[in-house]
Amino acid sequence: MHESDVLDIVTDAGFMINEDAVTEILSKKNPRLFLQNLLENLDNSVFIIDYKNVSDFSNDKYAGSESAEEIDNSEEIDNVEGFDNSKEIDYMEEIDNSKKIDYMEEIDNAGKIDKPEEIINSNISRKSFYSFDENIVEVISDVTGNSTCVGSYDIFVKYFRDRYTKISEMIRSRVNARPIESISASRNMRSFSRDESFNEMTIIGLVSEKNTTNNQHLIVVLEDPTGTFPVLFNKNDNELIEDASSLILDEVVGITGKLSGDGGILMASKIIRPDVPNIFPVRNSIDGYAVFISDVHVGSKEFMKYEWSLFIDFLNGKSENPNLVSLSEKIRYLVVAGDLVDGVGIYPSQEEDLEIKNILEQYKAAGEYFKQIPKDIHIIIGPGNHDAVRRAEPQPAFSEEIKKYFPENVTFVGNPALISLDGIRVLMYHGCSMDDMVATIKGVTYEEPTSGMVEMVKRRHLASTYGSRVIIAPESTDYMVIDEIPDIIHCGHVHTVGIDYYKNILLINSGTWQSQTDFQKKVNIKPDPAKVPIVNLRTMRAKYLDFNVHD
Repeated sequence: MHESDVLDIVTDAGFMINEDAVTEILSKKNPRLFLQNLLENLDNSVFIIDYKNVSDFSNDKYAGSESAEEIDNSEEIDNVEGFDNSKEIDYMEEIDNSKKIDYMEEIDNAGKIDKPEEIINSNISRKSFYSFDENIVEVISDVTGNSTCVGSYDIFVKYFRDRYTKISEMIRSRVNARPIESISASRNMRSFSRDESFNEMTIIGLVSEKNTTNNQHLIVVLEDPTGTFPVLFNKNDNELIEDASSLILDEVVGITGKLSGDGGILMASKIIRPDVPNIFPVRNSIDGYAVFISDVHVGSKEFMKYEWSLFIDFLNGKSENPNLVSLSEKIRYLVVAGDLVDGVGIYPSQEEDLEIKNILEQYKAAGEYFKQIPKDIHIIIGPGNHDAVRRAEPQPAFSEEIKKYFPENVTFVGNPALISLDGIRVLMYHGCSMDDMVATIKGVTYEEPTSGMVEMVKRRHLASTYGSRVIIAPESTDYMVIDEIPDIIHCGHVHTVGIDYYKNILLINSGTWQSQTDFQKKVNIKPDPAKVPIVNLRTMRAKYLDFNVHD
């Protein structure tokens, strides 16, 4: 770990740090883990981390336990058979209370299998490091079996009120001492608008309208359960107007500003989104690995059978490369974020792209593929927009008619679903709202899929805009609210791979197993297939293996 690494991590966490503190951190046996624990336990009043903060924490109970026993995972080897020799594979020796792990390999982002025949023609057998019973999965939040949607007026009201209540409480916790009043209370204060003590206020509401005036100012209308109120963003405030331009309909925000002279409009000075805090509580730390995939599209002519077979063989430890075998033995979970099959009638002329034209036959074929995965690996599968569930989100898990085709080591969940992998919280969402965000938020692109995931986290909502590209079913509870902060968010849908971190949340978009279809060519979708993100559940470091032999 280098000085620049410390500076990057500290800056991303929202702090500054002086030179003596950096030196002290780098002197630790495991500076990366020490720094992570330090950031997670700093007092909220700290803005600049100094030597005293680091020194005091060195004697704290959080600093000694794991960092004294673990070896910094910075060891690198340059030549590993079966991979691009210009890349690296990281190793980390870790000791569990009950098991000794000699090598916890992590494959570098560009780790490519150059000799796939080494995987197929192998006599090395995989020995499972964990039993299925040890690979615990808990479903924390999921619409499956809980849907209340009947399309009535009352349900619509409950849906938006639940969203407003949950997210407005998050915003109030972030505003600290700023006065927050409801919109109706703001109106009652109009007679005091010339009194400076009442001039500045913060109101919270859903963005119900967004328009540009003839003078290029931006007018946004906020709505809460008591009414509506207009807010003006001055075009001359470049930073604020750029932030306001990213506001999307139906997201819940707080806006601080001063009332106009007649009290009829709020002149905005700041936007407050719910977001997540810079520092989280210390997360659970477990050994092993989790693999993340999505958009398998079994049944499509473009389903990459050969590359998928390489992936299955890797999971089974069929490799001449002992490092790959060792890695496969420590995989505990396989998380699948939707579009397991290609479906039927999803887009125009889809039947021309289908190898299997019957939807149940597609799932039967998918089930046979998943039966080839080792039984100790706990598989979690959620649906996507190509799957045979209702199109409207949130989507329930597959029906029993489909589940029967799959092995017993599969747990089926809805979309979205918050799950726990032996204490590691994973938010699974297929990701259809990416289409809306690419169309409405500057800087969000399909090529950088985690850019849209960051916007989800900032809004604490997976699909803010109602009635656009994403079909949303109004439930009495808004399951799309990011209520509990996860350790990992896993999406798919856009067929490109992305790995990033945002305020200590690991963001993964897991690409696809489908090469470019004729329809995708027409709409200029360029997939990045057969790349598999793998996460070390102790360090939360994510890399991916590249199984695409056609690159």
